Amino acid sequence: MTPPRERGSQLCRMEEARRQTQRQLDLIDRQIIRRMTTLIPLLVPKRIGYRRGKPPDPGAFLERYRSNLAAITAERQPEIDALSRKLARQDAAIAALRAKRPPERATT
Repeated sequence: MTPPRERGSQLCRMEEARRQTQRQLDLIDRQIIRRMTTLIPLLVPKRIGYRRGKPPDPGAFLERYRSNLAAITAERQPEIDALSRKLARQDAAIAALRAKRPPERATT
């Protein structure tokens, strides 16, 4: 059986590892957003006026945006999945350790 003091320090280490994993996921998300932000000017049609009486298709931009977003996300999907699984395991381990930990005693 692990002493309560060791459990407390172990819990702190596990929570820090979980924060690091969450930071990695957030970093990947920011990188995807940054790449999409740089692509937006390329997705806008070159001509902004009517061509032969046809108005520009508003759905075409969204379609191009979504397809590019899907492609960029698919490149990083294995890494995202691995980090998500790791985060779920860390959450479960932290919850199990907290369940074993006795309640804190108030000192007066």
